Amino acid sequence: MNTSIDRARPWPAPTRRQALGVLGAGAIMLGVAPGSALAQGDEKVLTEALVLRDPEIPVVGNPDGDVTIVEYFDYNCPYCRKVAPELRQVVQDDGKVRLVHKDWPILGEASVIAARMALASKYQDKYIQAHDALIGVASKLTAPRIRELLAGAGIDLDRADRDLAANAKAIDAIIKRNGDQAVAFGFKGTPSFIVGKFRVPGVLTMAQFDQAIADARKAAAQK
Repeated sequence: MNTSIDRARPWPAPTRRQALGVLGAGAIMLGVAPGSALAQGDEKVLTEALVLRDPEIPVVGNPDGDVTIVEYFDYNCPYCRKVAPELRQVVQDDGKVRLVHKDWPILGEASVIAARMALASKYQDKYIQAHDALIGVASKLTAPRIRELLAGAGIDLDRADRDLAANAKAIDAIIKRNGDQAVAFGFKGTPSFIVGKFRVPGVLTMAQFDQAIADARKAAAQK
């Protein structure tokens, strides 16, 4: 997991076994981390609708799926890149999972540029193409490299620049909302996940994703 954010109040990370809820009682349900600013004040960004179904963020996989996976990620995070193809394969194989990528650019200016340009690409219905192009490289991103990758993925850069300028306030609000959620959940870095209503920090294998999805379905069925 990549970490570059200072946490004033430590949040004890669960073990992977607990986070996945393999033992049932060890699962950590969706909620605000104790001591976080949002736990003490405005919790508007932590509604279930905004966490799982933010209307401003495109959905990958089955939009009508019965389980939602939310990934908080950074385009310059090597662990995010590593898990990306396996996560996409899990979603494809399952067929009933909604996948929501939430840009959380914590690794520097290039990460912010990449997040803003990817979100600007949604206005030409090419967010997924932009995301896949930026997450699918092995080298560190720079501003010129970001534009090169997006152009290669069929993104109209001139339009993306115009859309970014016209919608900068909305795009920056999405990024801030994502970051507020990640911090409030106690996540320490990228990637971090919500699977159904469970918080899962860190990189998972395909088998662990499958287990987390099964646990989320089981929890939903017991409501």
